[in-house]
Amino acid sequence: MCTEPEPAITRVFQMLGKRWTGLIIAALMNGPGHFAELRRAVPGISERMLSDRLSELAALDLVTREVDAGPPLRVSYRLTDAGAALRPAMAELTRWAVEHLPAEESAQCPEFD
Repeated sequence: MCTEPEPAITRVFQMLGKRWTGLIIAALMNGPGHFAELRRAVPGISERMLSDRLSELAALDLVTREVDAGPPLRVSYRLTDAGAALRPAMAELTRWAVEHLPAEESAQCPEFD
């Protein structure tokens, strides 16, 4: 019998279900990254969309923005403790995808454990 999902899982997929959000989190799992590095790590994302998603993740306290006044001015992003707490779920989703979804050729960041 089909049942309504729990409110918590609905909130998770409202956040992770947005295009690019999960990939940005995955790109930051191995450590902080500068804006340009994140743009390269998430092929196909526009600068504006990356900026919007990073702002949303920061508002959810999953990502923190750090400014190095330089020169040159550089902005880096890192997962907060709450963002890093997604690691086990992201790793399990990765394992599931390897087992159940067909592989695609890509030049993405390496997997994380």
